[in-house]
Amino acid sequence: MTLPTIEFFEGIPEDLSGVSLRRDRATGAQFVVMTFEQLKSIERFQSFTNRFNKALCLTDEEGRIEIEPDSVKFIFGGDEGDELKRVECRFELVREEHWARFMRFMNRYAEANGMEYQGKETNREN
Repeated sequence: MTLPTIEFFEGIPEDLSGVSLRRDRATGAQFVVMTFEQLKSIERFQSFTNRFNKALCLTDEEGRIEIEPDSVKFIFGGDEGDELKRVECRFELVREEHWARFMRFMNRYAEANGMEYQGKETNREN
């Protein structure tokens, strides 16, 4: 069994802090916003020695999913505004089979990392 991982840079698994599943009411498009409170690849400065994937790579027992994010937002704070607070990675999943595969991955990732689904009442829609 393969432990589910999320990577921006090859060989550096990141820890997901949260995920929000959203549906645009007007278009029906499904979006995912993944939040990371820290990025190991940046903290260790390994981004210069490891190959950038140009995609978010999600790996589990079914294999590898490569997703090119629509946007990656770095949010800074602290006294001088230079402390990384979190990173938000947003992408759209158009096809239902891609959404189903992503959800299987997320269920495995959540189980392996002690996370739990909080339901629709805690999600915000666009």
